[in-house]
Amino acid sequence: MDNIPLISLQCVTKCFYSKTSKIEILKDASFNIYKGEKVAIVGSSGIGKSTLLNIVGALDNPDSGQIFYKKKNMLSYGDEEIAGFRNSKIGFVFQFHYLLQGFSALENVMIPGLIAHQNKKGVENSAMNMLERVGLSLRVSHRIEDLSGGEQQRVALARALVMKPDILLADEPTGNLDQENSKSVHTVIDELNKELGMTIVVVTHNNDLARMMERNVTIMDGEIIPV
Repeated sequence: MDNIPLISLQCVTKCFYSKTSKIEILKDASFNIYKGEKVAIVGSSGIGKSTLLNIVGALDNPDSGQIFYKKKNMLSYGDEEIAGFRNSKIGFVFQFHYLLQGFSALENVMIPGLIAHQNKKGVENSAMNMLERVGLSLRVSHRIEDLSGGEQQRVALARALVMKPDILLADEPTGNLDQENSKSVHTVIDELNKELGMTIVVVTHNNDLARMMERNVTIMDGEIIPV
């Protein structure tokens, strides 16, 4: 593991407001993520786990504080640069996979490469290889709506990984899956970490997945605490 953090959050604050109150989700929170490690963000609902993940992945900005990617302040990125960063450096997997209905598994996995204006044939080969890697080599031409829930989540995983990002962020990736499909996704995530040295950060209530991670953290009173 490198001594320099891949991503570093420093004194990050994030609040949400209602008509009558202010809810401080993160309060001067600091958090380092290192290349190749596996981290689980655990704890009860509503403590800010997904908020933290969204800030790490540049889907949301903090109210104050700084976020660094390899020592560069991500908050200094312009809109085009941050969009390119999310597409090439971060892979996202969500509980609800947000795949495109009416399109095949292969077409869904190709989308990040096409957005990046990569060579179409090369993108197709990369997508085929990743679908094979997640055990869907016989389902590449099937439309998303014709796949099972477990298969759809593996398509989402392949899409998140097709650009070979530095870091995979997964928000309850097995929350809607049965035990067998959950184990399959857990295994793929663990193997990709070992084979590619890919950094993994997951938000999860699944104890089996949390135990597979090298480090578990939670949020307490707005601060990030090892557990």
